[in-house]
Amino acid sequence: MSLPSHRLDRLPEPSIASAQPQDWRWKFWMALPLYPYGCRRTLRTEVVKDTIWTFDQLHGILYTIVPIRMTVVRLQTGGLLVYAPVAPTIECIRLINQLVAQHGEVKYILLPTSSGLEHKVFVGPFARCFPQAQVFVAPHQWSFPLNLPLSWLGFPQRRTQELPTGCRHTPFADEFDYAVLDIDLGRGAFVEVALLHKPSQTLLVTDAVLSVPINPPAIVQLDPYPLLFHARDGAGEAVTDTDANRRKGWQRISLFAIYFRPSVVETVGLGQAIRDALKAPDRSQKAYFGLYPFRWKENWPDSFKALHRDGRLFVAPILQTLIFPQAPQQVLNWVETIANWSFQRIIPCHFDAPIAANSNHFRQAFACLQTDTKAVSLTSSTLSDADAEFIRNLEAALVRRGIAKPPKTRG
Repeated sequence: MSLPSHRLDRLPEPSIASAQPQDWRWKFWMALPLYPYGCRRTLRTEVVKDTIWTFDQLHGILYTIVPIRMTVVRLQTGGLLVYAPVAPTIECIRLINQLVAQHGEVKYILLPTSSGLEHKVFVGPFARCFPQAQVFVAPHQWSFPLNLPLSWLGFPQRRTQELPTGCRHTPFADEFDYAVLDIDLGRGAFVEVALLHKPSQTLLVTDAVLSVPINPPAIVQLDPYPLLFHARDGAGEAVTDTDANRRKGWQRISLFAIYFRPSVVETVGLGQAIRDALKAPDRSQKAYFGLYPFRWKENWPDSFKALHRDGRLFVAPILQTLIFPQAPQQVLNWVETIANWSFQRIIPCHFDAPIAANSNHFRQAFACLQTDTKAVSLTSSTLSDADAEFIRNLEAALVRRGIAKPPKTRG
């Protein structure tokens, strides 16, 4: 079954609160030192008129950057619910306060994951900006390398509570349903809370499913340098800003972000990389001193085409290989619960959003779990086996060392 058109409708232009760099500062960036470090832009987009807004920022490593997303929902009784907070920069809080002025205070803040540090690290500082809000967290919270109490991680102790087992026991139950996927990994847990906003038929998810757009998202294009950096075919090629190069760079970034080491890219040795860097037209710190140790094969667009799949939903290979095999039947039960809900769009926390999709599309994304064999293999035929090889090898190495468990059988 193919998806409907990539967008439900034409979305309004994103809103930016400020063009002042001091308003983009994130002073706690050392808690999770990912690009863009201490300078984070925020884009707000209205998804459902006067009801749902997304707030996009960026994060990544070595210019391999993807959106990280917070969703804000207007409550019918007045006020706002926040799903998966992002960095509360001055710009971000200003954009939220514009909604507060129209629709009422932030009442509820939801952390929908237990293991996603890129989401957890922002909740405490964000909650301090809205001292009247109740904070709900997914069950089985943990941290690494030390498993610290949430209060030690900046969460407001008196107004933070674990999500109740049943949706009916939350103060926002009239408007929302949620389903919790909770997989025991031994040294921690993978937990994801899927949240359904019933009035708008919108499903919010964190990492379980995603869709990769063919063009770079708006937040990535505010500073296109990372796109242009990865669009090059060698260190000697100048960074040139064109629409084609932005698209090319984004598609290559997506392959890096999804597969970590896609089969269509090769790396050169250190000596050759240094010799190439000495001939590079830009040897500034921004250009990593001219270092560009990548060589893309001519067929790399085919790998992206297989990944994009006309914008369809899919499960990231890292989840297919390392996480979901630990409890395949549990995942399928969670999927079936969600597939019984009525929704017409999905907003994940990464890559594209909103995605025009219903319960059938959501169920189809997990077709890689539908197998009658004893051991569940989660390398879906819809993704490139060659590109997923690095992740499969990583999983095998972790199992050999006793860090990860081998896949469980269904039933």
